[in-house]
Amino acid sequence: MKYTVVIEKTDSGYGAFVPDLPGCVAVAESRVEVERLIKEAIGFHLEGLKAEGETVPPPCCEVVQVDVEAA
Repeated sequence: MKYTVVIEKTDSGYGAFVPDLPGCVAVAESRVEVERLIKEAIGFHLEGLKAEGETVPPPCCEVVQVDVEAA
């Protein structure tokens, strides 16, 4: 499965979250590290859902970029 991951640059590093998996997040000092950590977090999140007998949500979030003019 491929889930959409949003990565945000902050003053102190990077944050990542998965819109299709509420609560699945990671933070790190580098982009490479946050990508590694969010991949691990997704695995743990899915394992936890399965262990609790919950349904694993299918990936359904899409990302688009739009051009806008700044006022």
